[in-house]
Amino acid sequence: MVGEDGSLSDAAERFQVLLQEQVERAKRIGRPVEWLDYAKLDRVVIGVIGGDGIGPIIAKETKRVMERLLEDELRSGRVEIREIGGLTIENRVKQLKPLPEEVLAEIRKCHVLLKGPTTTPEEGSGMPNIESANIAIRKAFDLFANVRPVKVPSQGIDWVFFRENTEGEYVLGSKGFMVTPNLAVDFKVITRPGSERIIRLAFEHARKTGRKRVTVVTKANVIKTTDGLFLDAAKKVAADFPEVKWDSWYIDVFTAKLIDEKRRRDFEVVVLPNLYGDIVTDEAAELQGGVGTAGSANIGARFGMFEAIHGSAPRMVAEGRGAYADPLSLMRAAAMLLEHIGMLEKSRRLAMALDVCSLYEGKVKVTGRPDGATASQFGDYVAAALSDPHLREKWESYQRG
Repeated sequence: MVGEDGSLSDAAERFQVLLQEQVERAKRIGRPVEWLDYAKLDRVVIGVIGGDGIGPIIAKETKRVMERLLEDELRSGRVEIREIGGLTIENRVKQLKPLPEEVLAEIRKCHVLLKGPTTTPEEGSGMPNIESANIAIRKAFDLFANVRPVKVPSQGIDWVFFRENTEGEYVLGSKGFMVTPNLAVDFKVITRPGSERIIRLAFEHARKTGRKRVTVVTKANVIKTTDGLFLDAAKKVAADFPEVKWDSWYIDVFTAKLIDEKRRRDFEVVVLPNLYGDIVTDEAAELQGGVGTAGSANIGARFGMFEAIHGSAPRMVAEGRGAYADPLSLMRAAAMLLEHIGMLEKSRRLAMALDVCSLYEGKVKVTGRPDGATASQFGDYVAAALSDPHLREKWESYQRG
């Protein structure tokens, strides 16, 4: 069938190319891969990227807190913290690349990455339509699992979200096209190996941490093929974890139940496709105090990237409020990074310090405006808490209420 100016034939050809790429990708991710064992490394290299907008401000404070926490490891050479430049929006636009080659080369020299938020141009912004830097990094290192914990002890909330990170609507997010002047098409891609590996990671986390329930979220009653495949993969994986209960929810009802005080306490581990996970984890973070309070891990077999879940907030910078940006989200990501590389006690201590400083004592409050503390002042507060010999006792006292 041929439409206006042969547009349907052209669209079919473009779609065929995209399909072939995804068939090959499904084959690649279906192959066995050995996970990196950080305990066997003589030295762990942590890369730090500031990014755009408020990114460099909060990254600076997070790096400073990590350096205080890892003084011994840095001195002995067990850990190296390496700053990486070049991932600014200006450089990416100049090169018309979401991830410049020289930046990628530097990231490859690291074992994990702590990354500040980066700006992604949107339609109508006047900037080139380049892909998200985050998505580019996730693709380059196959960081298929986006892990976002949310915890509000006073409300009985203790959730861990496993968001599929490399598929769904985002995998071809910059490759949709206008079929005709009146018809725009984007694509959603779900593969069986991609679904099974994120779902398996969620079940493994539940088993490892003693959690009893995994919730699978889709819209399989309407999006029958792609979401249906994700749900079918969950049924297969769940059979390998008989000690873990699981249930499935549709995304619309699930988002409502997250704010239902009677039901939300039932959720523990949640696994869901890419776009749903992006939206739901922002909603969940709001219950914790806002997107500025939540960290995020992007995990693959051989690499991990840890970041804040919020954006670069260019408006804050334009209004001269950048110094008042809240570094809490990126600091929580740093705690996740330390856990990922096997420094469990260091991770635990940072997490306790952040809880005490943000959830309980709150002596230094960041509001994003001059009526609150600066990022640097909050960094000082956290650094002091890390040095408090009674931090654990204080944290446990708050936990007991």
